[in-house]
Amino acid sequence: MKPHPFHLNKWQHWLALGFGSGLAPKAPGTFGTLAALPLVWLLAMLPLGWSAALIVAGAVLGVYLCDHVSRDIGAKDHGAIVWDEIVGFAITLWAVPVSIQNVLVAFVLFRLLDIAKPWPIRWFDRNLQGGLGVMMDDIVAGVLACLLLHSVWLPLQL
Repeated sequence: MKPHPFHLNKWQHWLALGFGSGLAPKAPGTFGTLAALPLVWLLAMLPLGWSAALIVAGAVLGVYLCDHVSRDIGAKDHGAIVWDEIVGFAITLWAVPVSIQNVLVAFVLFRLLDIAKPWPIRWFDRNLQGGLGVMMDDIVAGVLACLLLHSVWLPLQL
């Protein structure tokens, strides 16, 4: 087994790897999304404006992290870099009441969109480069999943 190229003693690598969750040998994106659960729970306790601001800050930080770490290791979009999944899942659950059922539906929806990459997600994945390219497809997947949750799933819960 080949050793990973990451430097876990660098904070940028540690965050980009989703606190190590991206080093899972299989399905690192799924493990990165799972690593977002405590963050999502904390964000749900904040007023919507504050949680939105923190998500935007996380996205901006993610562009830097993903670009920096990708350059460090010499890889365009290494699968172990999962900060994009963390931010995308936080976007997915923005303003969604946290319940086991809602989180499960959000998780499946976000992962399906992130893996299948339907339009417009695929466009961002193929046409943007660097840290912005790594982040943007997951941001768009999160926005689409959030819109679906708010327009289809949550009304069904009433």
